[in-house]
Parts: sequence; C-alpha cells; structure tokens
Amino acid sequence: MTVGLRLDWRLDGHGWADCTVTDLHAPIVLTASSITSAPEEFLTALARLTLGEMESRAQFEAEPTAYRWIFYREDEYVWARVLELRDGSDHDNKGAELWSSQYAIDELVRAAIRCFDDVARTYGESGYRGKWGEHFPRTELEALRRLWNDRRHLHTAQPGLPQPRGGER
Repeated sequence: MTVGLRLDWRLDGHGWADCTVTDLHAPIVLTASSITSAPEEFLTALARLTLGEMESRAQFEAEPTAYRWIFYREDEYVWARVLELRDGSDHDNKGAELWSSQYAIDELVRAAIRCFDDVARTYGESGYRGKWGEHFPRTELEALRRLWNDRRHLHTAQPGLPQPRGGER
C-alpha cells in the first residue's frame, strides 16, 4: 500500500481541466472535458465506495480519448486503476492501464476532498463556473464529506473497527 496520495484539479482553458495524480509512483496527468460531468462522477464514485459498494467507476472524457477510473473495494482498502481508452465507449479490455495503486478508503476520500476544497479556494465557485462552464460540484463534494465524516464518527464510536487516520475536515 502506498501513502501520500495527492490529487490536483487545474482548469486549463474554457471547459478543460487537468487532473494530476501523485503518489510514490510517477505522477500522471489526466485531461477532462466539460462535455461530461467528470468531477461530479468522480466524487459520486467515491461516495458509493464510502457507503460500502464493492466497485465504482468514473470517467473523464478528453475528446476522443477517455480516462476511466475503476475502484474495487475490499474491507477498508480500495484498489484504484486508471485506464486510457481511445474512445469513451470502449470496453475496459481495450484500455491501457496508466496507473494503479491501493489505498485505505479514508486516504483516497481525504485526497479527493482536499483536491476540490483547493479548487474552491483557488477559483471560487463563480470563477470555476466561468472557466469550466458548469457549476462547481458543491452538492457531490458535501455529500462525500458528510459520508466520510459519518464513517469516521462510526469508527470512533465502535471499538475494534479500524480507525481512520488524522483529523481532516
């Protein structure tokens, strides 16, 4: 298992963003277009994992390339993979794996919350809308934060369950 996951979402021109994934491996940069709801889809996929789903997915369209996130949960850990596909409708087996790693669910969710908190601080919600072309994913971010906080409080209240690290937001 690796530590030190960092996600950065940087707006690059109207309707385009670069998502940089950094951990102990070489960083990768994924491009996303606003033709789909990439940030909302990503945050929702993590919320589903937090709720206990065993597999969840999100996709960033880069016109015509697509980057597909595939998450597999086992107990308190998530195996995360990113595939690059020539076309967003391609089957997983046509994709090239760009990156994969395993994280505690808390580390993965914490990285996503920090990422989009940084986006809100950097651009402001109106600045985000002006550059991305869509509303900031406030609803999805706050839903994920609420689920994560509820999960942390549940673990604190029940001895014997693995304890999340740190006192994050």
